[in-house]
Amino acid sequence: MSHRKCLIIGLVMIAATAAILLAMGRIPICDCGYVLFWTPADDLAGSSQHIADWYTLSHIIHGFLFYWLLWLLFRRSSVCERALGAIFIEAAWEVAENSPWIIDRYREATIAASYTGDSVLNSVFDILWMLAGFFFAWRLPVWVTVLTGVAFELIALWVIRDNLTLNVLMLVYPVEAIKVWQGG
Repeated sequence: MSHRKCLIIGLVMIAATAAILLAMGRIPICDCGYVLFWTPADDLAGSSQHIADWYTLSHIIHGFLFYWLLWLLFRRSSVCERALGAIFIEAAWEVAENSPWIIDRYREATIAASYTGDSVLNSVFDILWMLAGFFFAWRLPVWVTVLTGVAFELIALWVIRDNLTLNVLMLVYPVEAIKVWQGG
């Protein structure tokens, strides 16, 4: 598949994800009416509403993981084709993550009691951040990617008391002691 065709298919997939999220009733941008590049940890209302926040690190790590998984499963496919697979997985997660079932699960099982889901803008950028991680993992040595992923997990844990590992754990098997610790 040509790079141009791959790029067009990827853009169509991302646009389709945005259309699905809008059809689900997700807000296009933050209810605040403006767009920020970065939302700091103390702006809980703006988290998951703008271009980037502390959870962006998790989406970059998704890209690392999807690169390795798709490389293992589809070694004969081009990196472009594997990137399309990664977009599909991340887009499916963005749709699922913004479903009432997952939003309610976040509210009951994690410290995100006021979580209302992502804006469409944030979801689209989550996919783009994942792609950045995917291409980072493709171009750099494994050890650099692993160290970067560990650093991202530790930084998020230190700053917001949450990260990809805890997020998955708390969604799948909530631990009350972790919830209490995360609440400060």
